[in-house]
Amino acid sequence: MLLHRTTTVTKSWRRLAAVVSAATLGVGLLAGCGSDTADKTSDKAPAAASGAFPVTVEHAFGSTKIDKAPKRVVTVGYTDDQTVLAFGIKPVGMVDQYPNPAGRSPDINTQWPWVKDAWGDARPEVVMKNGDAGPNFEKIASLRPDLILAVYSEVDQAAYDKLSKIAPTVGRTKAEKELFSAPWQDNAVHIAKALGKEKEGTELVKGIQAKLDTAREGHPQFGKETAVAVSWYKDSISAFTTTDVRGRLLTSIGYKGATEIDKVANGEFSTALSPERVDLIDVDRIVVINDKADTEALKKFELFNNLSAVKAGKVSYLLDSEGPAVGAALSQGTLLSMPYGIDELVKSVE
Repeated sequence: MLLHRTTTVTKSWRRLAAVVSAATLGVGLLAGCGSDTADKTSDKAPAAASGAFPVTVEHAFGSTKIDKAPKRVVTVGYTDDQTVLAFGIKPVGMVDQYPNPAGRSPDINTQWPWVKDAWGDARPEVVMKNGDAGPNFEKIASLRPDLILAVYSEVDQAAYDKLSKIAPTVGRTKAEKELFSAPWQDNAVHIAKALGKEKEGTELVKGIQAKLDTAREGHPQFGKETAVAVSWYKDSISAFTTTDVRGRLLTSIGYKGATEIDKVANGEFSTALSPERVDLIDVDRIVVINDKADTEALKKFELFNNLSAVKAGKVSYLLDSEGPAVGAALSQGTLLSMPYGIDELVKSVE
C-alpha cells in the first residue's frame, strides 16, 4: 500500500533548503526563461478560471495576490490537482501521487473513476513523484504557470520562496499547525479562493458535508464505537491519526476517533506500530486500506488476528489503487473523490 505522502518524504523535505541551494539552475534563470516559449504555449493553455479578481489569499508563508484568472495552473500538493479539476480547470503540471505501473499509459493518477472524465484527453506534466525530495523547479518553470498551488504539501519556506519566483504561489492554510492536518473543507475552500471561486467551493463543501451528515444520522450505532484506519506498510501496521483525512472521515460519519494514536504519532499523519503497541488499534471497528498483496500479508500477522475487531468480524478491507480504488478515494479526500468514496465506506462498515 502506498501512503500518499510517506514519513520518509516528510523527513526529506526538511533537507529541501540544501537541495534548493544546490540546484543547477538559478532562480533568476527559472523565472526569466525567454518569452518565445510562453508565446508558443499560450495558444494551448487550458481555459482560465472565471471569478472575481484580483484576490489575495492568506497562507502559511504570507499572502499572495492573484491579479487575474489563471490560465496555466501547476499543483505541487499531492491532491491539489483534483480540487482544481472540480472547478473545470485542468492543471498543466501535477504530482504523481501513486506510482504509475511500468509501461502503463495514461498515468494512473489521471484515470481514477472520479477524475477520468474531468481530465479527458489532457495529459499533465509530472512535476514531482511521491518519494522525491521536492518538486522539479526547472520543469515547473518550463510550464509557464501563472499560478502554483502547494496546499496539501510538505513545501517549506525555502521551496516556497523559489516557487514564488516562478509564479504567484499559494501555500497551505495559515491555520495548519502540523503537515496534512488541515480539514479537507479548509483546503478545498482555500484552493477555490485562489481560483476566484470561493463561493462555488463553499457550496461544494456543503454538499459533501451534507452527505457525511446523512450517513451519520442514518447510522446512530456508529457513535457508540471507536474506529481507526490502518495499512500494512513495510512489514508493520501503520495507523492513521484522527487529523489525517481518513481519520476525519471516520469521525465525520459518527465514529469516535482513536486519539491515543495521535499521542504517539508525534505530529505525523500516521505512525508505524511496534508489536508492543498494536494494542492501540484494539478498537471496535478497523478499516484497512491496502491492495491485495499487502492485505494478505496483514491477515497473516498474528497480533492483528488477535484483535477484538478481527475476531468479531468488524474489519473492512478496502482496496487502495486496485479495482474500484475506494481506498485511494478516501486517502485523497478531495471534492471529486469523496462523493465516490463515502458511499463505499459506509457500505463497508454497515
